[in-house]
Amino acid sequence: MSTGRTLTRQLAERIAGSEPLKDTRAVEAARAGVLDWLASTLAARDDAGAAGIIAALGIGAGGTGNGRSSVPGRPERLAALDAALVNGYLSHALDYDDVHESVRGHPSAVILSALLAEAEERDAAGSEFLAAYIVGVEAMCRLGLALGPKPYEAGWHSTAILGALGAAAACARLIGLDAATTAQALGLAATQAGGLRVHFGTQVKPLHAGLAARSGLLAARLAEAGIAGAEEPLEGPLGFFAALGGGAAKPEKMTEGWGEPWQIAEPGLWFKRYPCCSASHHAADAALAIRAARRAADITAIDRVTVTFPPGGDAALIVREPKTGVEGRFSVEYVIAAALADGELGIGTFADEPIRPDLLALAAKVERRYDAAVVPAPNAMPKERFTIVSVAYADGSTHTERVDCPRGAPGRPLTAEERMDKYVDAARGLSAAWQELPGKVGRLEQLTDMHVLIPNT
Repeated sequence: MSTGRTLTRQLAERIAGSEPLKDTRAVEAARAGVLDWLASTLAARDDAGAAGIIAALGIGAGGTGNGRSSVPGRPERLAALDAALVNGYLSHALDYDDVHESVRGHPSAVILSALLAEAEERDAAGSEFLAAYIVGVEAMCRLGLALGPKPYEAGWHSTAILGALGAAAACARLIGLDAATTAQALGLAATQAGGLRVHFGTQVKPLHAGLAARSGLLAARLAEAGIAGAEEPLEGPLGFFAALGGGAAKPEKMTEGWGEPWQIAEPGLWFKRYPCCSASHHAADAALAIRAARRAADITAIDRVTVTFPPGGDAALIVREPKTGVEGRFSVEYVIAAALADGELGIGTFADEPIRPDLLALAAKVERRYDAAVVPAPNAMPKERFTIVSVAYADGSTHTERVDCPRGAPGRPLTAEERMDKYVDAARGLSAAWQELPGKVGRLEQLTDMHVLIPNT
């Protein structure tokens, strides 16, 4: 049934008019998302890439910038657009940030990086910030469902192309734009969307999150200033879906089921246990289980390892022969080798340093296989996904583990204690004010000014 309104306008009306804070599950999920985003950002605060980006912005060494927006864990106070860029990079630098099945990417790294910057610059309240976050995630997820898998398969990075629109939706909501102006913000974000998967395993991948955060915020500000584009930028023969959807997009999914339930709560955000690509987490869990069962770390006794996926299940794991820990984030061979050898996968596992010779040797024994006949479990996350790791030992024995839903994913969520441990570890070495921050996040909707959230030291 035609409503006489463009599809983009219908989406904009939902962004501007929804009341997400009435849903307690969504609010609780949003608080958890904020804390996890802070943990991911703080854990990367000393990343060399951030210093390079800040230098490129024209801020000299030791300078604090000329703005009001925070860079968590660092001394800089930047203009909002610059802070969105830097924070987007930092929050995704370790690939430790949350993912969402509907996006096939990372919503909070983009959305919260843009939102915090704008909320601080505009003295927004915590309730406005939370509502904008929930709405931004919803928009990004619904757009992901509408666009489908073809862009990712073609080489586009979902976090980048969907993130710009998700951040624009969130910032438009925070600013208080009406539906017509929000629709323009979405179009302005869509025309900036981009990012290639070829950059996985390099500093450019997290930069995608920063660029998307900045683009989304800029789009909302441009729309607020009266910059206008096409009335229908998303649908139609020349629109966003036609250009990127590979002929398989379903634009109606953009508004279908909006907020029923909110995507941030169901299927929900996936909070990571390991700072590496989520597509490797199934294999990581399996390899760690094998090591624990064998109660031995003698990797010289391993003859070979096979890792089995559904066809396409390893699409994100584009590195087969990594040379550094950073590249290893996108190598299932390295993730399995490190898990079997060390019994843990921490931030140091994926440092920007040459990989140890023993791990290189073991990774070379890992063979990828594919099996279309295996039926994924009903709780598989993402849907239709599984990973089977089988380790053959020199004594002739074999140990096999299968994982369909890894720890941290919806269906097997981290406990509140595990989520807090992740934050405490990330904030180690910072002032006492940072240790009190989780309490502030727990009452975020009560804050009257977002400037009181992030400590100055």
